[in-house]
Amino acid sequence: MEAGGALPAGSGRTLRLDPFALPVRFPARDAGADGQMRQVELDRDRVVLRRAVHGMRMKIRLAVDAFVGITLVPAGDGPAASITLDHADPGLSVPLLDHAPLDEAIVMWRAWGRVLGLSLWQRDEAGDVRQVSAGRRALQGGKETGRRRRRSVIRKRRPSILMRRKPGRHIGLAAVHRGEREIIARN
Repeated sequence: MEAGGALPAGSGRTLRLDPFALPVRFPARDAGADGQMRQVELDRDRVVLRRAVHGMRMKIRLAVDAFVGITLVPAGDGPAASITLDHADPGLSVPLLDHAPLDEAIVMWRAWGRVLGLSLWQRDEAGDVRQVSAGRRALQGGKETGRRRRRSVIRKRRPSILMRRKPGRHIGLAAVHRGEREIIARN
């Protein structure tokens, strides 16, 4: 599904993406790319950025968990704001809503946070950023446990004796008797 588009000179259209219509593919401005544009594919679990730099095409695939959160950025003129999907590297941040009325921007900001499960951040006019709420992805901390071998699909392919076997003894722990006479049975 295509959304947005390269804005022609003098166009009054702004970037507005619907968080409930994912996956979506749209062009976004990129100062470092050829033609100052990049192609962004956004899904609930991943973001794919396609751009060309000095004629070399590249594709960057990122999990949504790699992003810091959804940031509400106030516009300089009047009660308007923008929304970005922020990454620790500013070159990988993705614009989601551009220059919308403040009340509409706040509703969309919360909707994006709910859909993507990321924390909500707010930037003030001075440039300071503060976290407003933590997302469900941030709350799901903890390490995943490995799958148990007992109910595995390939359980029947491996002998279960390997699970019960004791580990072998290290050769360095064997007793060595030096200087003793050896008893050898000979015929």
